[in-house]
Amino acid sequence: MINNTRQRKCLFVLDTNVLMHDPTAIFRFMEHDLYLPMVVIEELDNGKKGTSETARNVRQVSRFLDDLLQDADLANINQGLLIHSPLQPRPGERASESGRLFLQTAVETFELPSGMPGGRPDNQIIGITLALRQRITDREVILVSKDINLRIKATALGLKAEDYQNDQVLDDVSLLHSGIVTLDDQFWEEHGKSLESWQEEGRSFYRIRGPQTAEWYPNLCLQIAGSTPFTGIVRKLDADGSAVVESAVNYQHERQSVWGITARNREQSFALNHLMNPEVDFVTLLGQAGTGKTLITLAAALALTLEKNRYSEIIMTRVTIPVGEDIGFLPGTEEEKMTPWMGALMDNLEVLAKTDMAGGGGWERAATNDLLRSRIKIRSLNFMRGRTFQNKFVIIDEAQNLTAKQMRTLITRAGPGTKMVCLGNVAQIDTPYLTETTSGLTFVVDRFKGWPHGAHITLARGERSRLAEHAAEVL
Repeated sequence: MINNTRQRKCLFVLDTNVLMHDPTAIFRFMEHDLYLPMVVIEELDNGKKGTSETARNVRQVSRFLDDLLQDADLANINQGLLIHSPLQPRPGERASESGRLFLQTAVETFELPSGMPGGRPDNQIIGITLALRQRITDREVILVSKDINLRIKATALGLKAEDYQNDQVLDDVSLLHSGIVTLDDQFWEEHGKSLESWQEEGRSFYRIRGPQTAEWYPNLCLQIAGSTPFTGIVRKLDADGSAVVESAVNYQHERQSVWGITARNREQSFALNHLMNPEVDFVTLLGQAGTGKTLITLAAALALTLEKNRYSEIIMTRVTIPVGEDIGFLPGTEEEKMTPWMGALMDNLEVLAKTDMAGGGGWERAATNDLLRSRIKIRSLNFMRGRTFQNKFVIIDEAQNLTAKQMRTLITRAGPGTKMVCLGNVAQIDTPYLTETTSGLTFVVDRFKGWPHGAHITLARGERSRLAEHAAEVL
């Protein structure tokens, strides 16, 4: 991990995959200097063609480098190009200090072990880094790569090699907030003296003051177990330190079912509170397989779209990364190509169609599978750029496989009246170079914390079957 609190100025040698992963990496090393081997420039040139995210990143890196090289001559390049960052500091990050960027303009040679052929790009980068370490003695030379095997080889040869993790949101995924706080039984004794309560449009509200409210944020779910159970959701924080809490709807009760589905645990009930709330535009649900993320989200989407006519249609998308070997080309339209990837959607639609047909009540339940599917559109992530979704309920499944940049591209597609829900399990990441702490899903959960129109819930309990729950624990 890149440590920007080093006591001494360092020289970082960047591998190609660092720039392919994060095109802004050259601006993330604060006052330290960077070195780009010529083989890295060659690999960037080879990877610039195409419409993939990696190709776009490569082209952006080339533009950044071209800007830095404007009006520079060979003498300037040999002295190092002053890095002027065009980027705004991230939240909690101090303004970037200027280091220098060095491009390889001369041959750097070092004799590698006989088992490492010098023609391979990775071995060339290692050889250049070893030569630099031998030539530069006034500061530490460090190789930075996303390739774990390259780091292993470099470390075996006595080099200091580090992963690039400046896009890491948290030091540990366990620090990610769950969206739910459990209060102790003594809470009302400590906070009840100045309690205010009132009814508004049939809902119960409470104004709470006390020491614990300082750590709350909008749409945080509160629960108290014991003899006087209570569930509520923080709606507003005032300047005087008080918090307005709304009593949560109990979706575990059959009278509060959503499209025939009742919550099986308190986390699902809280999630349905957020999904059914028109004031919450963005919801993230984390949880392992079988926690009911897709089922309750689809149930809420169908209820809001078909029963309440709040949204015109449901759009569902996901990253198309196979679990095993790729089966190759899929014929048909965009929706037909995406259908095999939407097995979870179809499975849950079967359940929801059955509950709809069996249910009763004020709304005439005449929906069939064909009707449900006519209001649900399956779209590929590859064609999202440039689109705007107006008055849609958008579901992004398997969101843990998205980068922060891809997540930003998707969320900024939302137009007026649109609600977005991101589902995923950060323990099942299939995208290369993404981890639990750098996933786009982790990124948005952390960044949207405290926004009055965003909410997050971590679903902890599996509800699929006792077999699935046991397998998730022991396998």
